[in-house]
Amino acid sequence: MHTRLLTLAALLLLLGPPAAAQPGGTARLKDLVRLEGTAVRQLTGFGLVVGLDRTGDRARGVRGAPYTVQSIANMLQRFGIPVDPALLTSRNAAAVMVTATLDPFETAGNQIDVTVSALGDARSLSGGLLLQTPLQDPTTGEVYAMAQGPVSTGAVLASTVGSSVQINYTNTGRIPRGATVVRTSPVDLSGRETLGLALKRPDFTNATRIREVINQAYPDAAEVVHAGLVRVTVPEGVEGANALMAALEELSVAVDVPARVVVNERTGTIVAGGEVRISEVMVTYGSIIISTRQDPFVSQPPPLSGGETVSGTVSTTTIEEEGTRTIVLPANTDINQLAAALNELGLTSRDVIAIFQTIDRAGALQGDLIIQ
Repeated sequence: MHTRLLTLAALLLLLGPPAAAQPGGTARLKDLVRLEGTAVRQLTGFGLVVGLDRTGDRARGVRGAPYTVQSIANMLQRFGIPVDPALLTSRNAAAVMVTATLDPFETAGNQIDVTVSALGDARSLSGGLLLQTPLQDPTTGEVYAMAQGPVSTGAVLASTVGSSVQINYTNTGRIPRGATVVRTSPVDLSGRETLGLALKRPDFTNATRIREVINQAYPDAAEVVHAGLVRVTVPEGVEGANALMAALEELSVAVDVPARVVVNERTGTIVAGGEVRISEVMVTYGSIIISTRQDPFVSQPPPLSGGETVSGTVSTTTIEEEGTRTIVLPANTDINQLAAALNELGLTSRDVIAIFQTIDRAGALQGDLIIQ
């Protein structure tokens, strides 16, 4: 057995001043804001997926899903076919949760995408068909859409006696345009004299830049309420709030991107923004490899001695320490310079994650470290 122990030392030598924020490119205003009071609505429903090739829920046993057969019995009852749930044993059906997101400007008759996820112990939803399922707002109980259609998982599951192979997840799938909107909450902008532009990512710098861009097109029409809201007054000569919003959506804004490093420890993924800066710091990297081995032995007594044969194992442990490697990063090092320095050490993504965490604890990371 080999256990790799990583020793990292991040010594803060000198905290330099944080780098000034710089634009992270331009974006259309429509991609940065949404209208105040027009949040999307999350819809949820319970349904049945049928037509599975014996990969659905089990009806019996400790890990079975009795609610699946009960749901099948209830469905057949509505068709005038009374069935005792205790007699149902089909594995061609699975209970699922169906979710969708309803845009506030959708109208009745439009179709939206839905996601279907297994609720019981089904092995795969591939090839299944979702029966008509009402999707409701959990807070009000009102039904806003009806979902139905074939489930696409984009996954492959193959098995035989004693082995199985799976590519991607088979218990969650999607139905593109699989739900029809039956109810809406109309948003009426006619007659409005002001519009609230809510930033999708609140930021004082971006809110100020949005105000400046709007005021260049319509003088004194916009004001910043706070980091997440810009208020715009419909100027004279513009035919209502709808026309104003259509004109504002195409305006380009220089976006300021926050300095962040996002780490996913489960997958070893690291995503760092270009504005991340690191103060002067020394990073020392070394590793210790501990090896343990067990060798079997058998001890036999001399003939006719009356002794017993004894067997066992002998454990051997060795420790190997690699040479320490050190890099010194100058003040205001950007993410490209850091990546080049760490690549020279031949580190894995796990090692780099550990270094980022240690640099952050040392106070040398000028930005936010977000660990998922």
